[in-house]
Amino acid sequence: MGVSSHASMFAPPASRADGRRNLIGLDRVELAAELGTLGLPAFRARQVWHWLYHRGATSFEVMTTLAKPVREQLAEHFFIDRPEVTRDLKSSDGTAKWLLRMADGQQFETVHIPEEDRGTLCVSSQVGCTLTCRFCHTGTQRLVRNLEPSEIVGQVMHARDRLGEWPAPKDGRMLSNIVMMGMGEPLYNYDNVAKALKIVMDGEGIAISKRRITLSTSGVVPMMRRCGEELNVNLAVSLHAVTDELRDRIVPLNRKYPIAELLDACRTYPGINNARRITFEYVMLKGVNDSLADAKELVRLLDGIPSKINLIPFNPWPGAPFERSTDAAIRKFGDYVNNAGYASPVRTPRGEDIMAACGQLKSDSVKQRASDRLAEEAAARAAVALAVAEKEAALSL
Repeated sequence: MGVSSHASMFAPPASRADGRRNLIGLDRVELAAELGTLGLPAFRARQVWHWLYHRGATSFEVMTTLAKPVREQLAEHFFIDRPEVTRDLKSSDGTAKWLLRMADGQQFETVHIPEEDRGTLCVSSQVGCTLTCRFCHTGTQRLVRNLEPSEIVGQVMHARDRLGEWPAPKDGRMLSNIVMMGMGEPLYNYDNVAKALKIVMDGEGIAISKRRITLSTSGVVPMMRRCGEELNVNLAVSLHAVTDELRDRIVPLNRKYPIAELLDACRTYPGINNARRITFEYVMLKGVNDSLADAKELVRLLDGIPSKINLIPFNPWPGAPFERSTDAAIRKFGDYVNNAGYASPVRTPRGEDIMAACGQLKSDSVKQRASDRLAEEAAARAAVALAVAEKEAALSL
């Protein structure tokens, strides 16, 4: 399925029945146009933008730079919405995971990962996912729909609410970075993601720099250049395998856009240089992709691409068909890659005790029948066993 047909099939629901429109998620031009229908001048749109995205207003009543009749007029025609929090979990390491519900009842997860003087928000772009990567819990949840711009921006605004960062402090922000690495494939919902990120990057609002935003893709090749040209954010690529045979099985999108085509798109990603490298994500799966031979092939494949390799110890989930690579295997793999000139940090799992670590997100939006779940788990285990057998056979030649 192409990107445009995918966007159409999994589009967000229509506007509210009462005709009022949510102002969150509108860009500057749209906001001015909406307020213009009420006869309000352009400067009112700038004021409302400031209140929404710099001050974090959740009602028109607090917008005290607007006259009371104007506020009443706005409330009659518009509303300001955030996703509703239905579950709030806190890990022993400080990681927070929120299950958020939209107006149509669908739910998705967002994760905040704090550091000493900064913090990263892992943002979702879809309810569920269409890619069915074998190592990812989200991939076991069928795609329900795309998130609209208000729901993507709403995750950032919700986190700011919880962290008390309205207006954002100039230094020591606890929401300093954004990674589009939550539920879903961002490039299959590109228009909505791009619109939301442009709002997030606006210097007179939320004002998170494009240098602090990373978009992760499993390899939707046709959209990668457009992403670089229009957004110029950092790019992360979920690679996870060094042969098409294995990647076909654990990242099924590879059958459509194989490794060579994906890496060609990486080499021509706009703005890539030694100071701004592509991050290749590589989940470490015991006995599957973690050998020294895999490390050597990875280095060969990435030759000429300014890049770093993020090694991710596999984070287990119920019914997962994989095991985490041993510490020794990860260290040996990482040492080889690092000695070849590629930074290869090992991502420390965060939030494992609340199922908030990489690859563990899955909402309660869709209740899967036990028989379907068991069938999927059996199929995944069979696919992995076959991939391992094929790899062993190839190595014996």
